[in-house]
Amino acid sequence: MKLMFASDIHGSLPATERMLERFAQSGAQWLIVLGDLLYHGPRNALPEGYAPAAVAEALNAQASRIIAVRGNCDSEVDQMLLKFPITAPWQQVLTGCQRLFLTHGHLYGPDNLPALAAGDVLVSGHTHIPVAEKRGEVIYFNPGSVSIPKGDFVASYGMLEDDYLRVLALNDQQVIAQVAINP
Repeated sequence: MKLMFASDIHGSLPATERMLERFAQSGAQWLIVLGDLLYHGPRNALPEGYAPAAVAEALNAQASRIIAVRGNCDSEVDQMLLKFPITAPWQQVLTGCQRLFLTHGHLYGPDNLPALAAGDVLVSGHTHIPVAEKRGEVIYFNPGSVSIPKGDFVASYGMLEDDYLRVLALNDQQVIAQVAINP
């Protein structure tokens, strides 16, 4: 199974277009969007190319291939523009070997874990900081932000491929972080 992960788009059309280009090139079956799709939020500056309605339109073109969760900046009004559901606070994807628990990160995160089994993966966004590492018996993965990176990181996204979770730079696809998910 090949999956692509993106988080914290915050209404940036150029970031959305680049992310969707990477998705098309990747051959991934699903694009998993980890919240904060359209609104930039009161703590963030407007991202480059802020155009929430155009972002919704671009994402809607891939609606049948998107799995999404609600971020702290997403609302029911945003859902009115989108043709795929975004109001669930979490989702799960089952691979042949483990569970990927998908959430934005403001409700569940490394400091407030849901009930996970050894080897499960907590996948979240919210912090805009990429992470791919094992913490105890759980793997923690955050693809960073495609539009407003923080902590001196570049815009990034994630891929699950060949038993590895990788965070990749959005512009040049350099590996920022990676972790094996099957020992």
